Amino acid sequence: MNKQQKIENFDPSQPGLADATIFGLPFTAEESEIIIIPVPWEVTVSYGAGASEGPDAVFDASFQVDLLHQDFPELWKLGIYMDEAPEQWAKNSEKYKDLAQPIIETLENGEDLETFPALQEDLHKINKACRTLHTEVKDKVLYWQNKGKKVALLGGDHSTPLGYYEALATQHESFGILHLDAHMDLRIAYEGFTYSHASIMYNTLQLPQVSKIVQVGIRDFCEQEVDVVKDSKGRVVVHTDSDMKAKAFEGQTWKQQCEEIISQLPQKVTISFDIDGMYPWYCPNTGTPVPGGFSFEQATYLFNLLANSGKEIIGFDLVEVAPGENDDWDGNVGARMLFHMCGILAKSQKLDVGQKLKF
Repeated sequence: MNKQQKIENFDPSQPGLADATIFGLPFTAEESEIIIIPVPWEVTVSYGAGASEGPDAVFDASFQVDLLHQDFPELWKLGIYMDEAPEQWAKNSEKYKDLAQPIIETLENGEDLETFPALQEDLHKINKACRTLHTEVKDKVLYWQNKGKKVALLGGDHSTPLGYYEALATQHESFGILHLDAHMDLRIAYEGFTYSHASIMYNTLQLPQVSKIVQVGIRDFCEQEVDVVKDSKGRVVVHTDSDMKAKAFEGQTWKQQCEEIISQLPQKVTISFDIDGMYPWYCPNTGTPVPGGFSFEQATYLFNLLANSGKEIIGFDLVEVAPGENDDWDGNVGARMLFHMCGILAKSQKLDVGQKLKF
């Protein structure tokens, strides 16, 4: 059965097929326009764990997502396929996370790591393993891009997209990142880990192809990160949650704020969405929740304006979704955000997502 026949025989009003790919869609990878790369990795977490289980949580919840999206009613017909993560990614995540915990505890106790040669050696092993992961992610992204696919990444903690950005940097001479997050993630080798989840945007700045990072929703940062922003000479633009709320209280609409954010981005843009950027009730089990944030609808509205702005969305990553022990709420929110982000990527890439439904 070819893709067109599958579309004709598939009933999008019914629950997704249990033995199918993400969102219960019946398409193979070859038949799908969008490939999601899951990266179950959280080696350097120092507070709440669970992000490595995010891809599975989102996948499981995706079968309950209604496929008739109001903004992108034909999106499902394009095909969205979740690739399989290499088995060693999850195994190595557990292995090196265990190795990292004594290092984190030593530093949090105020002790000097240089007095513990064994821990220094372990730190070297962890940094090497993280670098290997990023290279493997980069290779996987390029594999699918070379087949003409639109590729997105689903973490995992926020360290996971570095290889994704490196792959984009081989395809595009210059691009920006729209970064939604509670944190700046501009720490330099946080807790000694070169590829810490708290260092992703600092490491990304080392890519000359990344011309601008525009951060939205920031409400937790340190002095070192502020210095990185100042030293970037405008390459990093920060919209703190406090400033954005003050503007709203004083009469500036969300539409006006979104237009300002979009105007600061270059022509080509990838989106990095740490789910803790939203209000914590959307993601109660994420690793480092912070009071404040923005709503689900504020995020999707910003994305829709970006997709309609004439700028090109070249990709996205969604990270830090962590399932709870007794509920699947985080996975549910993550799955629905993932579906919407697939829609704005497809629309920006001139794929047929249908006309918005009006009632």
